[in-house]
Amino acid sequence: MADRRIPANELFDPAFLASLASLRIVAGRVAPRGRHAEQRSRDLGGGLEFRDFRPYAAGDDLRSIDWNIYRRLGRVFLRLFEEMEDLPLYILPDVSESAWVEDPPRIKAGLRTALALASISLNQHDRVGVFPFAEDLRVAVRPRAGKRSLFGLADEMAKLEPGGRTDFTKSMHKLASLRLRPGVVAVVSDFFDPGGIEAVIEGLRRLRHKLVLIQLVRRTDVEPPVEGDVRLLDCETGVGEDLSVTPAVLAGYRRAYDEFQNALGRFAQSRGAGLLRLDVEQPVVAQLATLFEGGRLVV
Repeated sequence: MADRRIPANELFDPAFLASLASLRIVAGRVAPRGRHAEQRSRDLGGGLEFRDFRPYAAGDDLRSIDWNIYRRLGRVFLRLFEEMEDLPLYILPDVSESAWVEDPPRIKAGLRTALALASISLNQHDRVGVFPFAEDLRVAVRPRAGKRSLFGLADEMAKLEPGGRTDFTKSMHKLASLRLRPGVVAVVSDFFDPGGIEAVIEGLRRLRHKLVLIQLVRRTDVEPPVEGDVRLLDCETGVGEDLSVTPAVLAGYRRAYDEFQNALGRFAQSRGAGLLRLDVEQPVVAQLATLFEGGRLVV
């Protein structure tokens, strides 16, 4: 069988990385117990930026006492400062069999998108992990930080191979079971699942992370180039279906596709998730940048 992996040198190059330099992913607050970085934490501690006061309690660090208030009011208060920590980014590229067919295959745009997001996060000292999924989810790269980590991520993504049929419910359940520190989950997929959009949404609902959904699309999704009597083969199972493609059948398909798109959009809106429909036949970065209003993606 031919090797269908995407070489690392086709996933990114210096110009590709340079085009991402002005983009940032910004959180309102990040979960505590991370590493020092650039995001504002929910914790208050020994950071640099003053935020609030609170009364002293036994066991508190005496170095945080505001002695000016004590001299003026005779009461002991602590000065609280914002901790700056990292925002974990967990990237989930869809590697199901359907991502590797067509020309160009969706997997190529998907992995370029995944690397672009990874580069943005690593540039701002956040940690990035990669969790490819299909009929199940696995840990390809445990969360790591450092700009140099991008080359290791690219090498690991270049090793990815087709993973069978899509199972959002099982894959998202697996991710939820890992009990990762709360962060951002970026799902890069066409969001097609044998169980329909209901299975996709049920799987995503399990995740207690901020969500960014990158839907890989192409023009033929809504306007399939078929007519007359055809035999359609499921590219993930090989199961065939004989069909007479008439104008009425195509109209019914378009209605179903529109409802699929609308349902995914409604879910994204209900979760406050970023949703980008990325045309796999067009350059990735220009489309990805539309998620970043003023160069910032606020999650």
